[in-house]
Amino acid sequence: MTATITAEQVRELRQRTGAAVLDCKQALAEAYGDMEKAITILRTKGKAQAAKKSQRATHEGAVSAYIHSNNKLGVLVSLQCETDFVAKSDRFQTLARDIALHVAAMDPLSVSASDIDAGMLAAERAIVEEQAAAAGKPAEIQLKMVEGKMKKFAEERALLSQPFVKDPGKTVADLISEAVSELGENITIGGFSRLAI
Repeated sequence: MTATITAEQVRELRQRTGAAVLDCKQALAEAYGDMEKAITILRTKGKAQAAKKSQRATHEGAVSAYIHSNNKLGVLVSLQCETDFVAKSDRFQTLARDIALHVAAMDPLSVSASDIDAGMLAAERAIVEEQAAAAGKPAEIQLKMVEGKMKKFAEERALLSQPFVKDPGKTVADLISEAVSELGENITIGGFSRLAI
């Protein structure tokens, strides 16, 4: 079974996903003209491309700032990429601003779960272990409760695993993966700082 792919379909898919024309055409052909399936194919392909590119060095980038309207909250985010051409692009600058806004709203502790301060994790674990012991469950169930709550704590407080504030259906890591597939370069968060009064 083959489907005839029109230029209008390719244009619509490109507008909806930001993917390259050839990628849109191939995805539509693979999906036999089904727009939603083609979008899924492109998203899957984009995650695979992002994984391949994640090993490439990021020496360029931009620092983006967000200052809340009441001037009592400010955020700086360092977003890194491979070339200054991408760093200066509107898509990259918008991504950096969106991540700064997200940091202001969600107050993450670190970029990734593995970066969370060991002292903070130990303090949280002590609280969670007390709660599990107070539940009066058997030891193996208490251990599972503690592990589950600690995993949830790390995911909720790490920037990359948080649901994106403007679109909770995707994480910040998903947002970056989409940008990597659109821009064709590795993109990483170098760090952030959030100050509040």
